[in-house]
Amino acid sequence: MSPQVPHLSAEAKASLPRHVAIIMDGNGRWARQRHLPRVEGHRTGAESARAVIRAAGELGIKYLTLYAFSAENWNRPKEEVDTLMKYLVQYLKSETPELNRNNVRLEVIGQIYRLPENVQEHLKKAIQTLSRNNGLTLVMALSYGSRIEIVEAVRAIAEKVRQGRLDPPDINEQVITQHLWTRGIPDPDLLIRTSGEMRLSNFLLWQISYTELVVTPTLWPDFRKAQFYDALEEYARRHRRFGGL
Repeated sequence: MSPQVPHLSAEAKASLPRHVAIIMDGNGRWARQRHLPRVEGHRTGAESARAVIRAAGELGIKYLTLYAFSAENWNRPKEEVDTLMKYLVQYLKSETPELNRNNVRLEVIGQIYRLPENVQEHLKKAIQTLSRNNGLTLVMALSYGSRIEIVEAVRAIAEKVRQGRLDPPDINEQVITQHLWTRGIPDPDLLIRTSGEMRLSNFLLWQISYTELVVTPTLWPDFRKAQFYDALEEYARRHRRFGGL
């Protein structure tokens, strides 16, 4: 018997989010449950990323932000970090041609300077290769932490005040937004967190003030097109009030 093809309702198609952000959690737990090395969870998780990127592009979603590596992840064992960096390079090499065929553009947010030089080089190459595309914008959060993002924004604003280029009374939400790594990217409409954990993990804290949250118990390596559609169906049932009635 062939597997059932995931289906998205007309209602969900009519109210798709413009920007979806995902905290991809559960790779290590998935591997542990199967008595596999943690890196196998990351490898299978890359397949989930591929499936979700394809699905988002097919639907016409404009932005997809994936929390791929947090600033706190540098505290993991060196062997695991090195393996993750190796997988990232392999992913960029193998996926860039398909991303290009599918009209996907790539952006990266985070402390990119902390990444190994070869990773930075492959990121720059992929960004350049995909720069003329105008379909889905894939935003990879790498060495990313929302608190340090806000700290760096405050430092940049303070420097402009010190230089006399900005008056303190003129500092507003828009000014702060324009100094974040996500400047030019709309705030997420939907944030999906896998693995059932009920926390934000220092991810897009400024940007998700009015974002709809969907938490699924599915571990990230098991999260594919069907689970993505489930989250979009849940989003379609929400009534976004933005503080109003």
